Amino acid sequence: MAESNSTFRPVKPKLKPKPRTPKETPESKYWSSFKTHQIPNLVSSITSLTFSPIAPHPFAAAHSTVLTLFSPQTLSPLSNISSFSDVVSSASYRCDGLLIAASDLSGLIQVFDVKTRTPLRKLRSHTRPVRFVKYPVHDKLHLVSGGDDALVKYWDVAAETPILELQGHKDYVRSGDFSPVSHEMCVTGSYDHTVKLWDVRVADSKSVMEVNHGKPVEDVIFLPSGGLVATAGGNSVKIWDLIGGGKMVYSMESHTKTVTSVCVGRVRKKNGEEANEHRVLSVGLDGYLKVFDYGRMKVTHSMRFPAPLMSIGFSPDCRIRVIGSSNGVMYVGKRKTKEENVDSGLRSFWSLGLEEGRKMMRPSYFRYFQRGQGEKPKEGDYLVMRPKKLKLAAHDKLLKKFRHKEALVSVLGCKNPENVVAVMEELVARRKLLKCVENLDNEELGLLLMFLHKYTSVPRFSALLMGLTKKVLEMRVEDIRGSEALKDQIRNLKRSVEEEIRIQQSLLEIQGIISPLLRIAGKR
Repeated sequence: MAESNSTFRPVKPKLKPKPRTPKETPESKYWSSFKTHQIPNLVSSITSLTFSPIAPHPFAAAHSTVLTLFSPQTLSPLSNISSFSDVVSSASYRCDGLLIAASDLSGLIQVFDVKTRTPLRKLRSHTRPVRFVKYPVHDKLHLVSGGDDALVKYWDVAAETPILELQGHKDYVRSGDFSPVSHEMCVTGSYDHTVKLWDVRVADSKSVMEVNHGKPVEDVIFLPSGGLVATAGGNSVKIWDLIGGGKMVYSMESHTKTVTSVCVGRVRKKNGEEANEHRVLSVGLDGYLKVFDYGRMKVTHSMRFPAPLMSIGFSPDCRIRVIGSSNGVMYVGKRKTKEENVDSGLRSFWSLGLEEGRKMMRPSYFRYFQRGQGEKPKEGDYLVMRPKKLKLAAHDKLLKKFRHKEALVSVLGCKNPENVVAVMEELVARRKLLKCVENLDNEELGLLLMFLHKYTSVPRFSALLMGLTKKVLEMRVEDIRGSEALKDQIRNLKRSVEEEIRIQQSLLEIQGIISPLLRIAGKR
C-alpha cells in the first residue's frame, strides 16, 4: 500500500540514445531571431553589400551593372544607380552617409550623391578591373582602391587624382579596409596569399607589415579594436594581431568551401541592451553562414542557405543582416528592437481602447479580468508556477493500478522497443516479470516471442532480453509444443540467433587477421 500512496512517475527508457543535435544556446537564439526575407530577381551575383553609417542605415547592393539602394524599414528598393558600363564590383558609403563610391570591372571609380544619384567624381587611373573601393571611417576627402593590376591607390577625391600608388602585391588585389581608429592606416588582401598593412604617411609607398594567409585572400577587415585583422581565404578565416607583430591568433576552418566575405556583428545582453561583444560573420560557397566568437575562439552559430553565398553586411544598429548569393537572391534577416516592440504594443493598446464602437473595460466585463495575462515576467519577479498535469501512457496507467500483465501486453502492442524494455525493467524491479510471462495466453505469448525475435540480438537490449528468452522457453515449453504459431515464432528466433552467432564468428576471424598486422605496424 505504501507504493500506491506515493507519487507515481511515468516509466522512462534508460537505454534511449542521446540526440546528436546540440542544445540551442542564448546566442544561437539571438542569431535565429533575425527573420529572413528574400529579395529575388537581382539579375546576377551580388558582389558587394554596404551599410550607411548614418541612421536609419540604408544599404546598397552591387549586382550586374546596377547599384541598388534599399530601405531598412520596408526592405524595398529606394533607387537604382545604373551609370556603369561594366559589372559593379564594390561600393562604400562616406562617413556622413551623403556620398557613395562604387567601382566596376572597367577600372572606373565613381562617387555619387545618394539623394540625387548624380555622379560627382570619376576616378580613372587603374588599367585593370577595380575589385574594391573603401572610404576611411573619419575622412571625407580620400578613399583607397585596389584591382587586378596589383596596385593599391590612395585618392584625393576632390582633385580626382591618386596621391599614392602603393606597390608590393604580385597578384590581383581583391579586398581592403581602413582602420577604425586611424584614417591613415589601411590593410589589403591579394591573390598572392599576402595581406599588407599600409600607412599613407610613409613616403616610399612600402607596406608597414605583411602576413601570409596561405591561400588567395578573398576578404580582409579590421576588427573594432583596431589591433586585430580578420582575413578570409580558402576555407579558413584567420585572426591576426597587428600590434603583436603580425602573429596569427587563431584559424577558424569551419567552412568546407571557399570563404568569400566576412564582416563584424554584435550580440545583445540578456536584458536586451546592445553589448560590445563583437563577432566575425563569414559566408562561403558552401552556402553556410558562420558566427565566430574570437574572444572565446569558437563558432557559436551556423546557418545554411540554399545557394553559394558571395557577400555579407551587418547594420551598425544590429537590426539587419544582409547576405548576397550567387543566383541573384538576397537574404535579409531583420529583428525588432526593444523600442519597436514597445511602440507596437502601445499602438495595439490604443487600437483596442479607441476602436470605434468598443466600450472601455469595466469590472463588470469578462475582458477586464483577462487583461495582462500575456504580460511577461520582469527581472526580480517571483513566479508562482502551476503544477503541470502529468500525462500517462496506457501502460503507465496500468502500472499505476498494479495491473502488471495488462501493462506488459499493452506496451508490446506499441512499436517502441525502448518503452517495452523500460516496462520490463520496472516489472523486474517489482519482481513481477516472470509471473506476467507465466499468465500470458497463447496470443499474448506470440506477441512476446515476436518482440524477442526482433530485438534480442540488438546490443542495447540483449543484456535483458537474452536472459528473458531463456526463461520464457523454460516456463512455457508445453504451450509452445502445443501451438503451431508459437513453433513458427521459435523457429524465427532460432534463425536470428544462429545468424548473430555467424556474424560474431566472422568478426572474430577478421579480428584475428588484423591484430598481427596492427602489432607489426606498431613496432615500425
